[in-house]
Amino acid sequence: MTMANVGDLNDERRHVKLHHEHVSNVSSTEYPGVYPGEDHSWDLERFKEKLVVKIQRLSGKSIELDIVGVDASIANALRRILMAEVPSIAIENVYVWNNTSVIHDEVFAHRVGLIPLAVDPRLLNNKGSDDGPTDRDTIVFKLNVICKHRPKAPRGETDPEKLYINSNVYSRDLVWAPAGDQQTVFAEFPPRPSNDNILLAKLRPGQTLEMELHANKGIGMTHAKWSPVGKSTATYRLLPHIVFRNPIPSHLCEKFKTCFSPGVIEVKEKSNGEKEAVVANPRLESMSREVYRHSEFDGMVELTRIRDFFLFSIESTGAYPPQDLLPESIRIMREKVRTLRRAAEALKQAPNEDEDMEG
Repeated sequence: MTMANVGDLNDERRHVKLHHEHVSNVSSTEYPGVYPGEDHSWDLERFKEKLVVKIQRLSGKSIELDIVGVDASIANALRRILMAEVPSIAIENVYVWNNTSVIHDEVFAHRVGLIPLAVDPRLLNNKGSDDGPTDRDTIVFKLNVICKHRPKAPRGETDPEKLYINSNVYSRDLVWAPAGDQQTVFAEFPPRPSNDNILLAKLRPGQTLEMELHANKGIGMTHAKWSPVGKSTATYRLLPHIVFRNPIPSHLCEKFKTCFSPGVIEVKEKSNGEKEAVVANPRLESMSREVYRHSEFDGMVELTRIRDFFLFSIESTGAYPPQDLLPESIRIMREKVRTLRRAAEALKQAPNEDEDMEG
């Protein structure tokens, strides 16, 4: 992403300023009436021109991207929808046939309910609270584990993994039991836990776990287990921006560099042998304000953040590919806007109660 794509980062109207012990210029000023003679009424074409979305890093589990040109209220709405309203699949009902482990049924049911499942929620319907399970709204897993002595275990061995068979019960021990046409629907990606190595229980010889687990579609607003991103894995921060008010003296450049996170400041040597401090990668800055503690740098530098430049970090629990999460959040936001528009139009078209009473 070039700086031309994201506008003028040195425009002070976009700066949230960090001082020694407080922050200023927090609120947006892009609305009518703030600047005399300037029209800041919302315009779709101008919004499209300023909006930039750029993926910075993408892996199988997470994504980092920039969203530039939107208000904090929009960015925060997308974050909250990601956590609370994008649906996913989680174990809701546990039918225990046999449990002779030391873990109570209720505690074990709670543990398995928190296992993130790699099941595409777009392939299932919502299940009503009073409805019975069907292949259209329920994924069934079975768990049947018995702990036994391992034959010919070495004498004097103390490692339970070597002494016993099935001494540990893991999430990988959940076995999907397809029903109806689920074998065809989920042929490409069979339902399974996102992580196979989640420890569920420890068993000793003679102990057994036998149960059936029903997973349904839900949202994080109901329970955190249905959040497709967890509670701390959908975050954003504003782009750090370091403004030089005066050049840093050559003999102080190395000390100036240590006042920031590693990789933020580089010290270069000019043709005349003098050293120069330049900003290499502002994204790495934690905004510790360490530079403000040193009086020799007073008046030389100002720490700011760009108010409409959001650095998003989103980690998927496995229900969605990470690149699909933000589009899902936007889709739900658009549904909310359509619902609000229909309600407003209905209110506008409704007969005036005062006029009816007068009539």
